[in-house]
Amino acid sequence: MDYLRRLQMERPVLFYVVLFVGIFVAFQLLLFVAGALLGPLGLPSWAPLVVVLLVLVVIARRQQR
Repeated sequence: MDYLRRLQMERPVLFYVVLFVGIFVAFQLLLFVAGALLGPLGLPSWAPLVVVLLVLVVIARRQQR
């Protein structure tokens, strides 16, 4: 964690690029897992995206309390 704080202070552009790439890869992985789990159910292709977004909204609402 100290490394990330130091990176943010010394090289903010690199920090934000790494942060963006990490969030993007994690979101793609979540979509892949949701698609693999929901694929055999015959749902539309947008269903994994809705499921992932709903889960993220539920997590965000719980953390606000």
